[in-house]
Amino acid sequence: MTMYAGLDVSDKVTHICVVDGEGVLLRRDVVASDPDALAKWFKRHCPGVVRVVLETGPLSTFLYHGMTERGCPVTCICARHAKRALSARVHKSDVNDAESLAQLARTGWFKAVHMKAGATHIDRAALKIREQLVTARNAMANQLRGMLKLFGLRMGNVTTPGKRRERLDALFTQRPDLRCVFASLIESIEALDGQIARSGRLLAARAEADPVCQRLMSAPGVGPITALTFRSSIEDPGRFSRSSDAGAYAGLVPRRSQSGERDYMGHISKGGDAMLRSALYEAANSVMVRLKRRCALQDWGRKLAETKGPKRAKVAVARKLAALLHRLWQSDIDFCWD
Repeated sequence: MTMYAGLDVSDKVTHICVVDGEGVLLRRDVVASDPDALAKWFKRHCPGVVRVVLETGPLSTFLYHGMTERGCPVTCICARHAKRALSARVHKSDVNDAESLAQLARTGWFKAVHMKAGATHIDRAALKIREQLVTARNAMANQLRGMLKLFGLRMGNVTTPGKRRERLDALFTQRPDLRCVFASLIESIEALDGQIARSGRLLAARAEADPVCQRLMSAPGVGPITALTFRSSIEDPGRFSRSSDAGAYAGLVPRRSQSGERDYMGHISKGGDAMLRSALYEAANSVMVRLKRRCALQDWGRKLAETKGPKRAKVAVARKLAALLHRLWQSDIDFCWD
């Protein structure tokens, strides 16, 4: 008998639903969210299962690799696409979600997600940690600026920790009574600056040790952070038959809504990897604003900015930069400036 299974994963337990080739319910159960426990359950109760489907989520990588190592034919599908099928039911429950996923496994009407290797997740964890540190530092710095304005003190244009320290010393000479009040916040910001610098050095060392990242860094505007983000997000350049698909993967292509005589092209989709999209946009900003050496990509972007505006031009440059980096990686050559 042909069997298909759906897994609705939660933090502690996983609901299992198994159906046959005609969609008839065969079995339901609840098992601990552990790859070894799930693999043993399928080996005991459904040894001939054809496909096991679970959604993307916090435990999807752990369960996918663990079950694959144990011989389970597991497939991870995009949660955004599965949401349409799951929302078709009137009542939302873990049992119903598992059954809907089992029916998706049977019909094949889903989009499988590329699951990254464990080493890639180490790089992505380091990138995410730095991103979180930068977010926390910026939030604290903005809070400091806002609270100082309550007393008529303005930080002004401060871009480095050293300049910020000098500016604060000058401001506190006007109001010495505020120094002890803001001391804890300032010390926290300085501690985060140190951790961000330490994280940046770690990521730069990892990028320098990777030959693919070194090749990507030969492109204009691409530094260690962008190169490592692109490397860990794409992982395998063979996933895309065309280099232009790399920009679409990062959500940098316009949305399209077409029906009958209506055909509307909207803003970018913002689908896919948000961290990759942000890194490519920052690299495009460097190409457009900070790059000293001229290149064809910069000239094209600045010409586009005259008619479409700087933001749209940077998005377009980011999309072309994604295609460029994919081509450099796939062809195994460095960027040629001339």
